[in-house]
This record gives sequence, structure tokens and C-alpha cells, in this order.
Amino acid sequence: MPASRKTAIAIASGVLALGAGVGVAGLAYADPTPTPSATSTPSGTPLPGTERGGVPGPRGDRGQAGDLANKLASKLGIDEAKVAEALRAVREENRPTSPPDSTTRPDPSERAAALAKALASKLGLDETKIKTALDEIRTAHQAEWSAAVKAKLDAAVKDGTLTQAEADAVQKAFDKGVINFGRR
Repeated sequence: MPASRKTAIAIASGVLALGAGVGVAGLAYADPTPTPSATSTPSGTPLPGTERGGVPGPRGDRGQAGDLANKLASKLGIDEAKVAEALRAVREENRPTSPPDSTTRPDPSERAAALAKALASKLGLDETKIKTALDEIRTAHQAEWSAAVKAKLDAAVKDGTLTQAEADAVQKAFDKGVINFGRR
């Protein structure tokens, strides 16, 4: 074997050994404390609604469909499991076969009417009764979101991040649907 090849192999072996040594040393000096996850507080305890791996938010870890099933069942006076199954069936039957067109959004009132009609068929109830219940749930949800945004804006005014006029403008834009802060 030529000397230059032996030298190259020796250098490569040395670099690998050095890299392995640095890696082992790095592990030895690594901070043993766990890094907080995105769903942990500084104390390491999970945020509300994330105990079972859910995402924090106004619906906790039940998810949007579970929350709707619960509220709708309560308003209609029927079993939540029956409503949840009807919602799942409607969702499956109406699953899009192609990606949505990002330039046009479906009309919310048309979507609500279609949902009420489909649920009425699945549950054997009057479509108007279901539409009324869905409208009440949506109105309450919007009021909750608006109150949450107002609380955040009030805190921003209190700590000097925003003026009251700026906070009022943001709240007005939110209430008019110009911005939505993740509202569904």
C-alpha cells in the first residue's frame, strides 16, 4: 500500500476517533434536565387541555367535533354518542376529493344549512330545530372568542404594548371578521 494512502487512512481514522470523543464528551456534559415541550409551562406541568396530548385552546383536548357533538346533543336533548356518530358520517360523506380552491371560500350560511339538513336526515329530527341549535352554538362560540380577544387586548393596553385606540381598532376588526386570530 502506498504511503499516501496509509497516511489518508490514518488521518481519516484520527478524525473519526476525535469526532467520537467529542460526541461522548458532549453527552457527558449535557444538561440532564428535560427541555420543556411546547405544551408545558415553565414549571414542567402541562397546559390546561393538554394532559392527554391535546392542543391548548378554547376547546381543550376534546377537539372541535367532540365539543360540537356535546353542545348539539345538549341543545337537542339527545345522546351525545348519537350526535357524534352522525357528525362523523356527514364529515365522511362530504370529504373533499380534491384540495380546496384557496381563492374562494364556501358561504358559511350555505355550509350551515347543508350541515343542518344532513344531520336532520341522520338523526331523524326537524331540520329547523337543528339549524336553530347550530346557530345558537355558533353565536355563543363567537362571543367566547370575542371576549378572549378583548381580554388579551386589555392586557396589552394595561402593560403599555398598545394604546386603547389601537386595541379598540383591533377588536373592531376582529368582530367584523377582518382578522380572525385562528377562529374557526
